[in-house]
Formats: sequence, C-alpha cells, structure tokens
Amino acid sequence: MKTFVVDLGKCNGCYGCQIACKDETVENDWMPYSKPQPNTGHFWLKMHEKIHGQVPKVLAEYRPALCNHCDNAPCIEAAPEAVYKRADGLVIVDPEKAKDNKALVDACPYGAIYWNEELSIPQKCTGCAHLVDEGKLPHCVDACATGALMFGEEEDLADLIAQSTHRWDIEGTAPRVHYLNPFGLFVSGEVWDPAADLIIEGAAVRLTDEAGEVLETVTDGFGDFWFKHLDAGTYTLEIASTGFKGVRRTIELTDSLNIGDFPLDRE
Repeated sequence: MKTFVVDLGKCNGCYGCQIACKDETVENDWMPYSKPQPNTGHFWLKMHEKIHGQVPKVLAEYRPALCNHCDNAPCIEAAPEAVYKRADGLVIVDPEKAKDNKALVDACPYGAIYWNEELSIPQKCTGCAHLVDEGKLPHCVDACATGALMFGEEEDLADLIAQSTHRWDIEGTAPRVHYLNPFGLFVSGEVWDPAADLIIEGAAVRLTDEAGEVLETVTDGFGDFWFKHLDAGTYTLEIASTGFKGVRRTIELTDSLNIGDFPLDRE
C-alpha cells in the first residue's frame, strides 16, 4: 500500500508543494477522483508555519499538511456511500456521490476536507490518484526541491516510517502520512564577559531535563549557545568557563525561548 513520509528536517518552507497542488488541481477536472479545486479558500496541501523564539534568535518551523489517507478514516465512517479507500491506500471522496453532503467537511478531525460552494461538493487531497494510476508521483512530491516529501510503497519506506513521531496523529485514525524530525522547541542564549565587554567562546553549557537526561554544548564564535528539538518541560541550565564563576538557572519551557544574555563574573 502507498504511504507518504514527510521529513520536516529537510523542509525549508519554500511552499513549492502547496503551489504544486494548486497547479495540478485548480481548473483541472480529474474525474472520477476530483472536480477542480477553487482558486481560493481551499488548501488540499497546506503549509503550516510557526515562528519560534524572540529577536534576535528566531527560527521558523514549517510543516506541510495534507489528507492523511487514514486506514480508519472518519470520513469513510461518516459517508461510506460516498468515500472509499482504494486498494493502494488512497482515500477518495467521490465527487458525484458526495454532492450536497456539506456535513462531510466536519467529519475529518484533521480539517483536511473543504467545501466547494460553487459545485456543492466536499473536496480534499486525492494523493493525485490520477497520476499514481499512471505510475507517477503526486505532484507535491515531484515538486519538492529538498526531498522532504516522499511517496511510495509502505515496505520500501518501512525504515523511515519506523522513525515517525506520531506527534500529529489523532488516536484511532491510523494516518498514512508519517512525519519525521519534528522541529520541537529550542533554548538559546549568549554568554559574555562584562569586565572585558567581550563574548565568551567555548563556555560549557549543560541542559538537564526532569528525567536527568543531560545535553551539552559550547558557545560559538558569537558567544551563542543553542539546544534544539526539545520537549516542553522543566530544565536546569548550567554555564561554566575557566576563570569565571558559573551560573545555574531553572527554565520552565512552554515555547521556544531566547533566554538572553549571561554575563559571567570573573573569579
């Protein structure tokens, strides 16, 4: 069966996949799988963007989201006469049988089904079933410049699927879109010597979580340190450098945090 794998560590937020989806489906009739997607209002593949941190330490997180083609699809349960799963795993909303069924939009817990007012039909990503039938890749996958989007047979992608975080899975739906390397949260800061008014390069920085797991790094040529891919929680931050008094601070991490400057006093 077919499946999607999305490596978020490779996604640079170019929006190429979202544009490719529009290019393939707007004003194009791909019956029996889909009628044309409207020019506006629909995002059969939608790029989610979140800005992390505080100036000047800011990073952007991107996540392309499409229909999850769930094995236990709530949309099929809501309208089994109009929605079906193909033998290859792609879930299709039949444009003719689903006509006038606006309630189907609310059946998807992922918000992946949209209402086409002009045609009076619910619509969503088909996995470019019309291209897959020809042995081609979905257009979003084919257009991905970084290789973040992948599509293929489940057994061929098994090693990657085993790394899936399931972070965005809704229990019981068994989605067939698997996300790897989620962004998570970060902690960053800067270490400097107020007496010399200079940054301190090579200071040792330790971050310990509630379970006692320790992460370690050193400050770079700008005096900066970064800890990335963190979960929310309570952390203990410790900074030490030869010839300076160390510092220790408890951090309650609920969102990515630029913790600011750390002046170290000389011993």
